[in-house]
Amino acid sequence: MKKFIAITLSLFTLCSYAKMERLKEIATVKGVRDNPIVGYGLVIGLNGTGDGGGEITNTSLKRMFQKLGLNPRNEISSKNVAAVIVTAKLPAFARQGQKVDVTVSSIGDASSLAGGTLLVTPLKGGDGNVYAIANGSLSIGGLKQGAKFATTALIPQGATIEKEIAVNFDQKKSLRLSLKNPDFTTAARVERTINQELGGKYASAKDATTVDLIIPVQYQRKVVQLMAIIENFKVFTDRSAKIVINERTGTIVAGGDFVLKPVAISHGDLSIEIKAEGQEEGKPGYMHYLDKKTTLNELVNSLNALGATPEDLISIFQALKRNGALVGEIELI
Repeated sequence: MKKFIAITLSLFTLCSYAKMERLKEIATVKGVRDNPIVGYGLVIGLNGTGDGGGEITNTSLKRMFQKLGLNPRNEISSKNVAAVIVTAKLPAFARQGQKVDVTVSSIGDASSLAGGTLLVTPLKGGDGNVYAIANGSLSIGGLKQGAKFATTALIPQGATIEKEIAVNFDQKKSLRLSLKNPDFTTAARVERTINQELGGKYASAKDATTVDLIIPVQYQRKVVQLMAIIENFKVFTDRSAKIVINERTGTIVAGGDFVLKPVAISHGDLSIEIKAEGQEEGKPGYMHYLDKKTTLNELVNSLNALGATPEDLISIFQALKRNGALVGEIELI
C-alpha cells in the first residue's frame, strides 16, 4: 500500500530568511585581484625518483651547467632531477621583497618530488615580464595518506616578488564594484545604501553586476579610508530560488525563496499531496496528514521519514518543476 502524505496550506513557501551582509563579502573592486604567474624549473636532490632522462630535462641540465661555466659534451641523464612547472599568485598591491607560496608540479616521468629542492626559477606574468623568483625545499606532506599526489609539492613563502604592478589606488577618481553573485535587486540595494550613507549621489548601478562609484571630494587621495568605510556597509542580499542537483552523487543543494503551488505527486511507494487551504482532507486511514510546513528542511525531513531516498527527492523536485508547481530554478551539474 502506498504511503500518502498531505500538506494543507494556502501556498507552500520555502523561505530563506533575508540576511544583511557586508559589502566586502558580496563585491570586489575592479583591479584589486590576484594575478597568476608561472615558470619552468628543475627540482634536484631526488632519491632516484626523478625523470631519469628525457629531452626537456636533459637539455635543461646541459644549459644549467653551461651557465655555471661547465661545458658538458654529452647529454646528461639523472634520476635525481625532475622537470617541473612552478605556479603562484601575485597578490593585489604586491610589493618588492614580499614572499608568496608556490606550487611545484612534475611534467616528466618523476614518481615523487619528496626531498627535492627547486632551483632558482623566474616566474612570469601573462605579459611575459618576470614578477617573482622562486626556489627552496619542497614540502609534499602526508606521504602515507597522499602518496598518489607526490608529484605535486608546495614551497611555503617560496617566491620573492621582484616587480610590482603599478596601481596608484589612492589617486583614483572613481571605482567599479562587481557583485560576486549578479542580481538586479542586490545591485540596486548596494547603490541605495552607499548613497544614503555617504549623503549624496555617488554610486550608480549599471547592471546586475556593476556598481560605479565616484570618489567624494572629501575623500580625494583618501580612497583607502573611503573603502574601509564602504566595505563595512551592510546590505540585504537577494538571490534567485534555485535547487542544484548532482545526480552522480545524489547531492541536492537548495537556496532562495521557493513557492510550491497545490499539486499531487505519486512516486514509487510515496504519494504526496500539497493542498490549498480549505480543500477537503480526504478519507481517514488513506492519507497521513501532517501539520503545516513552511521550510524546505521540514518537507525533506517528512519525506525522509517516509523512506524517501536522495534519488526520490531528485525525481520529485524535477517533476514539481516540470509541472509548474515549483516556482524556482533547477540546475543539474
